Amino acid sequence: MRRVVITGVGPLSPVATGKDAYWQALREGKNGIGPITTFDLGDCPVTFGAEIKDFQPTRWMDGKEAKRSDRVIQFAVAAAAMAVEDSGLDTAALDPYKFGVYIGSGQGGIETSFNSFKTMMEKGSKRISPYFIPMMISNMSTAYVAIRFKAKGPNLCVVTACATSLHSMGEAYHAILRGDADVILAGGTEAALRAISIAGFASMKALSTRMDSPETASRPFDLNRDGFVMGEGAGVLVLEDLEHAKARGAHIYAEFVGYGTSCDAGHITAPDEEAAGAIYATRRAMDMAGWKPGDVDHINAHGTSTPLNDRTEALMIKTIFGAHTKNVAVNSTKSMIGHCLGAAGALETIATLQAIEQGYVHPTLNYETPDPACDLNIVTGRGVERPIERALVNSFGFGGHNGVLAFQKYV
Repeated sequence: MRRVVITGVGPLSPVATGKDAYWQALREGKNGIGPITTFDLGDCPVTFGAEIKDFQPTRWMDGKEAKRSDRVIQFAVAAAAMAVEDSGLDTAALDPYKFGVYIGSGQGGIETSFNSFKTMMEKGSKRISPYFIPMMISNMSTAYVAIRFKAKGPNLCVVTACATSLHSMGEAYHAILRGDADVILAGGTEAALRAISIAGFASMKALSTRMDSPETASRPFDLNRDGFVMGEGAGVLVLEDLEHAKARGAHIYAEFVGYGTSCDAGHITAPDEEAAGAIYATRRAMDMAGWKPGDVDHINAHGTSTPLNDRTEALMIKTIFGAHTKNVAVNSTKSMIGHCLGAAGALETIATLQAIEQGYVHPTLNYETPDPACDLNIVTGRGVERPIERALVNSFGFGGHNGVLAFQKYV
């Protein structure tokens, strides 16, 4: 049986770019949420989010390529480049057919889609760019990254809404276990923080409307939570066969030991109130890892700050861990970076690797009033310094998509 390890990370987030800056921002409890400044919101009822400011795509690709790619692709290339650099991989020396890319996106090139639709309505079909389709379709992030690094192995674009990047990593994990690849760049990218997406989520009543205090709007598991805050960004990790990593003397952040997935098959947006699918996915990940409930030290929760999700996720945790629940340090990265949709799981996994690598669980911001239905061991304040041997990462997406990953300290 092969073993899979994480040897590189590339976070592009609303609080920081790059591993060191990202981890420092999480340690400091930096808040990336505020009034949106980079585009016109029109008459949108919500005018705040977690945006990436001053992003320069030409730092990662040439000017011509940047003009022919949507922001979502630019994010993916940047995150992948950082992950490869962090890993120390000599990509030119890899067997190209054993080198894959699994990067998903929940909404793909939505800015390109919106702008092209507007162009067609105002100026006619002949004004549509020949690059419209390759800028818009979700799989082009994987294609661009594969082209950049000459990765000719398995290439997959998962789309499972907010669970996208977590499922991307889970499927990459299985591909390496099967021997389909030795190295896979896996994660997610999302650049959907635009007026049309905000208007859509606001119409669903999914977003926080805390207009008087945007910085406190994302408050996972707090009694007074009223919706999520949209974010944007990308996270890419280097998943590698253990023997391959050891042969090149790679630094190993953690071992990837379990993956569970399921579907609620009940509602297009609301989670199953009994959490049956989430419970199954979590137990599946733990079974693959060979863990019992008492083995788990930390959970990086999906923790969206919506009334239903947080209550359902808390029910899942309490059902599985029982009396041990009080010993499991739970946090939500979304309290700092908002909900980055298809990129959320990857960015949260990178935060979880910090917990394992450094023995530090970052705080959950804005947790002020405990919710009796979410009576978990929520990490607040300045975070917690404690050894983390085993940790879970949760992601749950619209459509009832559930995903859970299990990581442990490599020994």
